Amino acid sequence: MSDTPARHARRGLVIPFAIVGLLLAAWTGWWLWLADQIETRLADQTEVLRAQGWQVSHLPVSVSGWPFRTRVAFPAADIVAPSGHGVAAPELVAEASAWNPGHWVVLAPDGLILTRAGKGQVAVEGEALRLSISHLRDRFPDLRLELARPTFTPVAGAEPFPLASAERIELYTRPHLTDGQAATDEMDVLFRLTDGRGRAGGPVEGATREGRLSAEVEATIEQASRLRGVDSAGVFSSWTAAGGRFTAVKGRLQAGDSTARIESAALRAGPDGRLEGHLALTAERPGEAIAGLASSRSGAVDRVGATGAAVAAGVQGERPMDLTLVFREGRTWLGPFALAPAPRLF
Repeated sequence: MSDTPARHARRGLVIPFAIVGLLLAAWTGWWLWLADQIETRLADQTEVLRAQGWQVSHLPVSVSGWPFRTRVAFPAADIVAPSGHGVAAPELVAEASAWNPGHWVVLAPDGLILTRAGKGQVAVEGEALRLSISHLRDRFPDLRLELARPTFTPVAGAEPFPLASAERIELYTRPHLTDGQAATDEMDVLFRLTDGRGRAGGPVEGATREGRLSAEVEATIEQASRLRGVDSAGVFSSWTAAGGRFTAVKGRLQAGDSTARIESAALRAGPDGRLEGHLALTAERPGEAIAGLASSRSGAVDRVGATGAAVAAGVQGERPMDLTLVFREGRTWLGPFALAPAPRLF
């Protein structure tokens, strides 16, 4: 009789450990299955991209992170779209929680190289370079691109890059909501640049008077599904051909001491890929930014037109002004003055 309580006590200690062991075995089985699925789908997707004209190369992929994460490492990654735009990095890392494999964060811990079709490459480094992707089963996933204190250095032989550095660059996209419901083929986009510094002698440095450029712009993209078609002309080409537009454009700019609120009902790209449409500005001290643009050493700036616009704006002094930028014929116009080429989408 004296041994019975001891056996029951030992059994009571063993049962919790057995339960934990079973749960750990089940979770490990789930994690191994998930890791295998990730590797299989990555291999399949890589072949699909290559069949569509993409160039994709990397050293053998490794999957780690047990028990609570899945971490996929792509050493020596090099990805180039049919349009010629691409990205390369010593290593790209994609991470997700094992219990939420629908939300991924892609990191470039050692920086990356951006390839601009026809313009060359730019080395990008920073405290953090990350892309977050969630709601993968939705028509348009949520995307969040964040660059913390990035620097931009053109590779030898490449065209200059507008920015030398920034405190932060962010880009967010999500499905457009109408009465709380996702619209059929529309997507919201928000771009935010904080304390950007232009390259020496470039238009950004000129417009800011060697100060800093900050911008926050949001818009709705119509015909958003056509942005998925990446061909030799670029992602915006098929979107434009389908009637794609940026609508409900609004935001705020600050270039040195000059500030402006911007608004446009609709903007689109022309056959040459350059922006077309009207952009209304309510500006404070715009003359300083325009004069700085006129003094820029950038060959892209029409210095005669910018000088004329600066003189016209200077007549108003420091009073707020309502201005309209017009993008037409491949140029950016302020009244009768051509300032520079219109922004190019493809």
